[in-house]
Amino acid sequence: MGGTVDESREELQEEAVARVAAIDIAKNSGVVCMRLPHDQHEGKRAQRVWTVAATTNAIVALGDHLVCQGVTLVLMEATGNYWRPFFYLLEGRGLRCWLVNARQVKNVPGRPKTDKLDAVWLAKLAERGMVRPSFVPPKPVRQLRDFTRTRTVFVHERTRHKQRIDKVLQDAQIRLSSVATDPLGVSGRAMMEALIAGERNPRCLAGLAQGRLTAKRDALIEAMTGQFEDHHARLLKLLLATVDHLSEQITALDQEIAASIDALPDPRDVAPGPSAGPDDTPFGRELLVRLDEIPGVGPVAARALLAEIGPDMSVFPSADHLASWAKLCPRTIQSGAKNTTGPAGKGNPWLKGALGEAASAAARTDTFLGARYRRLVKRRGHAKALVAVARSILVIAWHLVNDPQARYQELGPDWHRKHLNPQRRTRDLVRQLEHLGHTVTLAPTTA
Repeated sequence: MGGTVDESREELQEEAVARVAAIDIAKNSGVVCMRLPHDQHEGKRAQRVWTVAATTNAIVALGDHLVCQGVTLVLMEATGNYWRPFFYLLEGRGLRCWLVNARQVKNVPGRPKTDKLDAVWLAKLAERGMVRPSFVPPKPVRQLRDFTRTRTVFVHERTRHKQRIDKVLQDAQIRLSSVATDPLGVSGRAMMEALIAGERNPRCLAGLAQGRLTAKRDALIEAMTGQFEDHHARLLKLLLATVDHLSEQITALDQEIAASIDALPDPRDVAPGPSAGPDDTPFGRELLVRLDEIPGVGPVAARALLAEIGPDMSVFPSADHLASWAKLCPRTIQSGAKNTTGPAGKGNPWLKGALGEAASAAARTDTFLGARYRRLVKRRGHAKALVAVARSILVIAWHLVNDPQARYQELGPDWHRKHLNPQRRTRDLVRQLEHLGHTVTLAPTTA
């Protein structure tokens, strides 16, 4: 044990930082604690604590002061969105900024808690190297994130308004959604426009059906027979206009996302700015094509993956680190001879949402990931099987992003069966039959 403690002390001394500053951030201000080596007493620390307004000029002046004092690390706690001005402006002044998880830097229980003491505690943790920084992507990836996350919000809002449209129709005894798969498709939209214009005849409304919906004319006549009034028409007109507006905004965001992906720089290039592959394809677009090859991952999910994890995998040393950061693996709890697992945690909701949709789509495919889901769902349940598939998708994405030459190769749905140990499979089947009350005798087959 002595050697282990000495090695830990040496490692701690190597990670210790001499000149640090920590900021306890609130909405309108931040309490700054700066700790430097003492000028007169060797081995002691000089500490100064003061309050800074959360305005651009005050933060820029703070950055200049910290640079003049030789501060090499600025630590701040993730507090809502209030940390962003401090982080971005101080980073722009050339300072190395770390954003830390609030759960990992809590003060010792039982001691007084003030903004000043919190700032001092953060500074002491930073100078001793006892914290780990959270992942904050570079500016191009942050801008791409803003677009993809806004698009996700708009899609959810559009879905909510579509559901409200169906609620208005149900209130008017119009059962369009019971007959049409997509009530807001070409046929459904034409019927709604006719209802708003004043048409109430069910046969005339059913005559607006197109495509395969024309085969359901009798069911449409019955479904369009209701008590649709002018009140419903005014409400339906407003909701349809909102859906159209959101659709236009989503289309505009798609263009912004495409431009942002094309402008992504290759982290392996020394020269700054967007880079292109050997065929003049932008780096981000080429990366998007390779991510799109994963089963279940479409263009939208691929853009969300790229926006959340970024194109630089050097921040995640391995695929397991990325899965742990995304909270797609259980937490290990070990005490003595007892080993248990705890909840994985919340993680990045935007990333987990995209991976969940991709895993649900991959589970219905006749691929390796689909077979993996079907193997796990029998004994682990639907939710855990989906999480396992989502983790597999994230691991594949890490390899595709980390290696520019890697391409997705489908292993096939029978990969597990081909690589299964036949003795183990035989033992499991015999055990299942014995549990059912049978006596099993095995005889090898002749050649």
